[in-house]
Amino acid sequence: MNPTMSSGAGSMSRRRFLKCGAAGSMALLAGARAGAVARARATPGRPNILFVSTDQQHLNTIAAHGCRGIRTPNLDRLACRGVSFTQSYSTNPLCSPARSSWFTGRMPSETGVVVNGKPIRRGMPTLGHWLREAGYETPFVGKWHLPGAWPAQIDGFDVIPAGINGLGTIGDTAISRACQGYLRNRKKAKPFLLTCSFLQPHDVCQFVSMHRSAADEIPYAGLEPQLPPLPVNFNFDPNEPAMLRKRTRTPWTERQWRYYIWNYYRLVEMVDAEIGRVLEALDDGGEAANTLVIFTSDHGEGCGCHQMVLKNYLYDEAAAVPFIAAFPGRIAEGQTDRTHLVSGLDIVSTICDYAGVKPPPGVLGCSLKPLLEGGTPTWREFVAAEVRVTGRMIRTPDYKYIAYTDDPAVQLFDMKNDPGETKNLAEDSRYAQELAAHRKLLAEWEARLQPAPGT
Repeated sequence: MNPTMSSGAGSMSRRRFLKCGAAGSMALLAGARAGAVARARATPGRPNILFVSTDQQHLNTIAAHGCRGIRTPNLDRLACRGVSFTQSYSTNPLCSPARSSWFTGRMPSETGVVVNGKPIRRGMPTLGHWLREAGYETPFVGKWHLPGAWPAQIDGFDVIPAGINGLGTIGDTAISRACQGYLRNRKKAKPFLLTCSFLQPHDVCQFVSMHRSAADEIPYAGLEPQLPPLPVNFNFDPNEPAMLRKRTRTPWTERQWRYYIWNYYRLVEMVDAEIGRVLEALDDGGEAANTLVIFTSDHGEGCGCHQMVLKNYLYDEAAAVPFIAAFPGRIAEGQTDRTHLVSGLDIVSTICDYAGVKPPPGVLGCSLKPLLEGGTPTWREFVAAEVRVTGRMIRTPDYKYIAYTDDPAVQLFDMKNDPGETKNLAEDSRYAQELAAHRKLLAEWEARLQPAPGT
């Protein structure tokens, strides 16, 4: 997460908007032409919903949001069309648990998916069930991971097979092509909820495993001047809970760390290209004007912050995720919301709100529709996240609190003045009141949950 990002809500600056346009001018021009056609063909009634997701994408990896050294013309285009949230969090910075929340509106401890490869608990309905019952087509393309990554059948959804293997370099192309085929050839008798679930930039996991003991050298001549700088929170307060101290920090040199970040950016660019193909097909199909597009990722990626790689911990680089929503004529364009805390839980509530569907009791998320359409609703006081069964996070507008069961070492960060989470304030007596308040919030939150048996 960019620790220099300011707070407050507002529109995208003119400079950023022009930069966004320059980064993807051809995509924007094509989108404008197709968008004009789409608006002319717009039909009244319930909107279509396109839910696009990536796997393991760091919050600050979109050029239009200020990331340097990366080109994301299609995500830039989407950001220019809608609202971006910078205070957006996964419910659990691990693939399967986070995805279980996307489709149920419940915390992973409630869905029973507390680690990878587990199914959503029996009898718990999903977004596919609700929208199919309401008359929506519910095609699903890409990674599921609840429990299988590429199943042939998903209850509540109509699977369009596109999973090839565990590599996004190959599989994501099949996913975008399958979505293109659906959007350009469907009969349009019903509205749709199309889930387009990409794997990149998850391939960084393979890069890390292959380079843990790599020599201190760059394999490509002339590349070194292009390597991104180390994140400002590369160095950090070592006063961590035992679960974090057990993690092995990769013993790379500064040059190796920068090369790792450079490679990660290239994986993000790969999936951006595939997202662009899906957005083009939406425009070509003449339904963009009547389609809500939601984009997010299941969790983030270390990217060298706190000298970490990958995910499965509660620092922002792993727990915070990009979130963009766009809907022509309904959602303001080029807006960035830096104030409201949003969660992966909110996807169900938001989609149901736009579709006119009431989810069953127990759903914990909030509909983002009032925020997206310029309202000023009373908003939540905090968001919560879980990790490794015993870890919990409470994120309020000003602070973040992290605690693990049976571990006296807790963390409290001033997110306004230290967004990089470099100084743990938990043992500072000046913050005793804030620490107690966040402990209380966590206890009250946990009391609300309905945990699955065995979690």
